This record gives sequence, C-alpha cells and structure tokens, in this order.
Amino acid sequence: MKMNLKFTLVLIVMLTALLIATLLNVALNFRSHALQSATDKAEMTATIVREALTAHMVNGTMDHRHGFLDAIAKTKNVEKLWIVRAPVVSKQFGEGLVSEIIRDEIDQQVIESGQTMKQIQESSQQVRLRITIPYVATVDGKPNCLSCHQVPKDTVLGAISMEFDISDTRNTGTLTILKILGINIIFLLIAVWLTNHYLKPFMEHFNNLKEGIDRAYLGDFSFRFRTSLKGEGAEVTEHLNHLFKKMDETFGQIKTNLSTFLTQTRLNYDDPLQEAQIIIKELSDIYKFKKTIELDVGKAEIYDRIVYILTEKFGIKNFAIYEIRKSRSQRHKVYITDDKSYCTLPSDEPSECRAYRTDTDVISTDFPNLCEFCSRMQVEYICIPFTINDDVTLTLTVYAQSKQEIEEIHRKISSVKNYLETAKPVIESRILMDQLRDSSLRDGLTGLYNRRFLEEFIDKLMHQAMRENVRYSILMIDIDYFKLVNDTYGHDVGDIVIKGLAAILQSHIRASDLAIRYGGEEFTILLHNATPQGAMEVAAKIQHSFNSTKFHVGVEVLQKTLSIGVACFPTDEVSIWKVIKYADTALYEAKHTGRNKVVRFTPEMFSYDENGADKQKKA
Repeated sequence: MKMNLKFTLVLIVMLTALLIATLLNVALNFRSHALQSATDKAEMTATIVREALTAHMVNGTMDHRHGFLDAIAKTKNVEKLWIVRAPVVSKQFGEGLVSEIIRDEIDQQVIESGQTMKQIQESSQQVRLRITIPYVATVDGKPNCLSCHQVPKDTVLGAISMEFDISDTRNTGTLTILKILGINIIFLLIAVWLTNHYLKPFMEHFNNLKEGIDRAYLGDFSFRFRTSLKGEGAEVTEHLNHLFKKMDETFGQIKTNLSTFLTQTRLNYDDPLQEAQIIIKELSDIYKFKKTIELDVGKAEIYDRIVYILTEKFGIKNFAIYEIRKSRSQRHKVYITDDKSYCTLPSDEPSECRAYRTDTDVISTDFPNLCEFCSRMQVEYICIPFTINDDVTLTLTVYAQSKQEIEEIHRKISSVKNYLETAKPVIESRILMDQLRDSSLRDGLTGLYNRRFLEEFIDKLMHQAMRENVRYSILMIDIDYFKLVNDTYGHDVGDIVIKGLAAILQSHIRASDLAIRYGGEEFTILLHNATPQGAMEVAAKIQHSFNSTKFHVGVEVLQKTLSIGVACFPTDEVSIWKVIKYADTALYEAKHTGRNKVVRFTPEMFSYDENGADKQKKA
C-alpha cells in the first residue's frame, strides 16, 4: 500500500503543478492582453489627437481644441486625458490652456526623454493604467511638423497622458481562472480516483511481490503470493508460488541433509542459503582434510594436520593435545603450544582428568574452579574429550587469558569436532595398523618384542643414539639346560618358565629399556644410558630373581638358572650388531665356563684366523 500511496501522491503533485502552471499562464496572458489592448487604444487615441490638433492648427481653430479633447476623454474606459505642452512650444506659441501644463514627474520624464511611459495602479477594487505618449517633431510624415514649429527634428513638442480602467479585464480573467481551476480540480479528482481504482490491484500485487522477495532474501521461502489480477498477473503469481514452494522444500532438505554430515555444527543463521553456503564450504574443507590424512602414513602425521587446522584455520593460539590409553592407564603428550602446559594433571593419572572421566566438555566459564588441575594456572580453558575407540581417547585442552576469548573459541569448537570426527576413522585405522604391526613385532607368548623388531628398528635407534650421544648396554640371557625342561615336563611347562622369565625381565627394567625375546629361551635386553657397572648390577638382579623363582609342576618344584653375557655400545664397538654379537660371545663364555653366571665381554674372548673370520674361543 505504501507504493500505491506514493504513486497517488506523485500523480497529485504532477497534476497540481500542471494546474498551477496553467493558471499562471492564463493569468499572465489575460494581464498582458489587457495591457496591450489599453496600450493599443492609447496609441490610437494619441494619433487621433495629434492629427486633430494639427488640423486645428492648420485651420486656425486651436482655441476650440478643448471641446475635442473633452469628447475624446469621454471615450469608454478612458477616465482621464490631458495634453502636455513642451517648453519649446510654449516659448514659440505661448502658454497653452491650464490643463496643458506638466502635471507630474511622469509628464516631465516623457518630455525630457521622448519615451512612452506606463504605470499601473492596482487595488482590490480597481485596476488603472496610466500611459503617457510623447509627440516628437517629424519631417517625413504628414503633416510636416517643422513647417509650423521652429525646432530641430525629433524635438519633443508635447505629450498626451491617459488613464484607463481595465478592472473588467482583470475580473473577466479572474472568473476565467476560477472556471479553469474548478474544471482542473474536478479532473484531478477524477484522475486520482481512476488511477487508484485501476492501479490499486497492480500496486497491491507489487507490494505483495516485494514482501515475498524481502522474506526470500532472508531465506524464508514459505511465503505465498496473492493477487486480485486476472490473466497474466494471476499466471505470474501462480508460477511464483510454485517456485517458492519448490525452493522451500529444496532448501529445507538441503539443510537437513547437510546437517547429517556436520552433526556438531551449530549455526544461528536465519537465512538457510547462507547457512547452506557455510555448511557446504565446511564440508568442502573437511573433505580435503579427509583426503589428505587418508594418504598420511602414520597417526603422527595426522596429529600434525590437526595441529595445523587448529592453528591456521581456527586461529587457536594456545592448546594441548593428549592421547590417553585406557589399557595402559597412560596419558601421552601429542602436542603443546610452545611446550608450555597449563594442565597440572600427572601424566600417569589420566583417570583424574575430568573431561576424560565424565566424557563431557569442561569449560571454565561454567563453574568456578571446575577443573582443579587447570584452575591452578589461573587461565580460562576448554577441555574436550574425543573417543577414538574403546582404548584410545584424545583430549584437546584450549587456554585463553580472558572469558571473552574463551567464549569466542567455544563458538568454534563444534566445527573443530567436525574435523576430529572426520579424522576419527583414519586415526583408528592407523592405530589398528600400529597394533597389527606391533603384534607382528611382538612375541605371542611373552608379549615382548621379537627378533624381527630388533632387526627393523635397531639401526634407526642406534643412529639416534649416536646423534644424541646415548649409550646402551646389551644383555644376552639364556636359561640353563632349558631343553631338559621341555623334554622332561613338556612344552607347556617350558612356556610357563619362558613367561616367568619375561615377567621378571619387565619388572627389572625401565620404560626406556627394551626387552626382546631373541629366540627360544634366549632373551636380549637393551639398557638405555646404562654404564657397564650398572648393566652388571641389573644382570645380577635379574639372575638372582629368576634363580629364586619356583615353578610348581604338579607336586614337584622346578627352579632354573640363567647365564648372561654383557656388552656395551659404543664402548665395545660402534656397530650395534657387533655389540650384540659381543654380548652373545660373553653369554657363550658364561655357558662354557660353568653356567649360572654373568660375564662381561672382553676382547680376549675372540681369536682371528688368517682369513679374518671370528672364532669363539673354546672353553
């Protein structure tokens, strides 16, 4: 309706302006016509008077001119008429009649300038036109003025002044203007009514279209158009309603379908188009992320991608990622910004982590001192647990210096979870691959690493040790007379003894040490940064512990002893395989010098033949 009102107002203004222009034009034309008519009459009268005065002068009847002038003055609409004699004429012929003297300033100006002057005197009741026309001496016309007047050519001889009543012209013009005004007002009213009557349906249709488009701009396609128009207008309305219905259904389905891909996303947009655009953009980014991590070899690379996403895409400045292993009750640091953690939770106590224990997001703004381990650092935080499988859980801890900053980060967390959700199956597959690989590198009976692990990783481990100047002591361990156990009691009892020794080895070494089942009843231990003396002490403890262990076989009690050889890297040799060989040589020495002993390798245990081949010294 606003557009209809605007159009009507514009029409009224335009017609009113046209009316005013017409009335002004008519009024000016009437006034101009009245003035021109009076002027023409005055000029005609002046000519008549001039010719009459000339005739009186020629005939010598100038004394009777006043009668003629009175007759002229009684002409219709001529209120006053008088003749003015110029000083040059008075000088030649003497003063004229009393009425022929200069009466006012206008007469004086006309006599002096020789120019016709007009003056309008207007009041509410009357309009009077004063015209004063000069008489100029000429020689070309008839009569020849210079034949009587002794003056130069173009000398002003006098003037005639007249006053006309042109009130009738003004009244007639006013009446005409009023008629025109009345007719135009009637026409204006009719035009407005007709315009409103015929344009109103179109204006209503236009306003209805505008309302629907405005709502569509905000993403609301539930609007249905209406119109009172027939024909093409009704057809357009029907098509628009059909289009909006399809768009409403389509975008609703798109939003619902997209939401199934991004279950964590929480958007607060009223415009489904904008919301769909954002979701599609995020889906595209997540798809690229997924395709990238699927080609990564290990989970470490995937974790690096997640760190990049958190830093570069979401602009999170301070955060930490931990991997928690339920089976080991162990929390492992994956990444910490600047290696500075605001969480004081002990690494070996993941069950104390509130987020992990409750499997819910922990946000510092929810309650004061919500997490005691993070609250101690006096920062705002968000801790998010993300379960990979039954054994592995990731925890993301984000830190901020203000509530405003942490709330801003919190708004991004739903999108962060979408990336984690996408990465979950890939991380889980890498964990399974690691487990499969780990199982292929572990002994099925004891759970210790097997010889294959040693062969695959020992070179890499030793290169790293050389770079970091790390030492290793190698223990080669063998159960004395183990074949008799299998032969006497069977392989089941032999397996029990093997498992018992494996348990003893694990209980006497550190997390940084490696225990490996080298083959059969033979084991290898790599002691990290152990001195030769320290290695001998560890070997002695292992030997004593195993020698003291009793294995019950039915009613019998079985006890066995160990022989252990010790060699050191890189003290004895810079090749780790040679050090292992030296430890095996020391073990051989222990076996052949009485068993049940710990022997440290010495170079004397080797002799060399002429071809350079190593020979173990016979006991």
